[in-house]
Amino acid sequence: MDKITPKLLSWASILEQGTREQAMTTASMPFIHPHLALMPDAHLGLGATVGSVIPTLGAIIPAAVGVDIGCGMIAVRTQYVAEELPTDRRPLREAIERAVPLSAGAANRKISREHTVRRIAELTESAERAGFDPGRYAKQWELQLGTLGSGNHFIEVTVDEQRRVWLFLHSGSRGVGNRIAQHHITIARDLCEKWWVPLPDEDLAYLAEGTDEFWAYIREMRWAQHYALLNREEMMDRVVRQFAEWVGLGSADEVERVEEINCHHNYTEQEHHFGRDVWLSRKGAINAERGRPGLIPGSMGTASYVVSGLGNPVALNSAPHGAGREYSRSKARRTFTRDQLREAMVGIEYRDTDAFIDEIPAAYKDIDRVMADAADLVEVRHTLRQVVNVKGD
Repeated sequence: MDKITPKLLSWASILEQGTREQAMTTASMPFIHPHLALMPDAHLGLGATVGSVIPTLGAIIPAAVGVDIGCGMIAVRTQYVAEELPTDRRPLREAIERAVPLSAGAANRKISREHTVRRIAELTESAERAGFDPGRYAKQWELQLGTLGSGNHFIEVTVDEQRRVWLFLHSGSRGVGNRIAQHHITIARDLCEKWWVPLPDEDLAYLAEGTDEFWAYIREMRWAQHYALLNREEMMDRVVRQFAEWVGLGSADEVERVEEINCHHNYTEQEHHFGRDVWLSRKGAINAERGRPGLIPGSMGTASYVVSGLGNPVALNSAPHGAGREYSRSKARRTFTRDQLREAMVGIEYRDTDAFIDEIPAAYKDIDRVMADAADLVEVRHTLRQVVNVKGD
């Protein structure tokens, strides 16, 4: 751990100067308590650094939560080992691609499955209790439940160190969560401008606790977090169903969910740290309380990890959320080639396309280095290696 300033502690052994300066700026905000914890995978973000844990008193920074509210991971360990799987993996990849709508604007054509309808009803009721209509942000938000999205979101079939098969995916609150975030980021900027609040960066605009605007954000953000959680559950149900068919089972119910973990890495909760109740925003970080299970994905083609939190109080009971980008998407496209991507994906069933060049493992930090930096934050329980990868363009 490196103490950069009294208000900024870093677990990143590799930290670009721009990322360091951005984190220092965020840590200088007057309501940070006791300090900002920078995770090993830290990289530049909107306003606040991705891979930062930001405890605040009496205020919250919407951009420090991020625009993909509730983004996170879900993993299910099945009863299978690798040797029991069919050798041809392409049919499973293609079946998952048909069952789960991919890409940024993807939506279901219709909603008919019983569990999907039940989850939509649950979200509708919780929005009513929160006093808002999600339709004002996305008219067809219901049709995006159970969709993946693009970028670094993925679905994978993986094998751990004991050859046991895990189903693994990464996604968040989709278009409705993004629009909720953007709406409240704009409100925070407008209010800070209205009240002549000096800001080192407009994306550090905040909402003051006790105001109507603050509580409206909290209610809608919590709803989006719940949406993200159910979105991952919905997709996992569909992946399990396709997996069951691929291995020759009669129904999805025959796939044993020996272990299941579903965790956010872009969210805010009220927690108690260093003697105070704070709003703790984890922007690209997971809760790593002692004994708490968590998921830390690598990049496309590299290992992911099932972990258990060590409850490091100085790190605010937090851990990294993944590898963290080293190259921007545009720079990755200028730097790497499709042949290099193919080389990195040898042995993994994936859709061979130029669209994924910016997701090549070399565009990310070395996940093994990230995990070494996180040695006092989490204990590694399982190391997962992909055999099937599904992504959206």
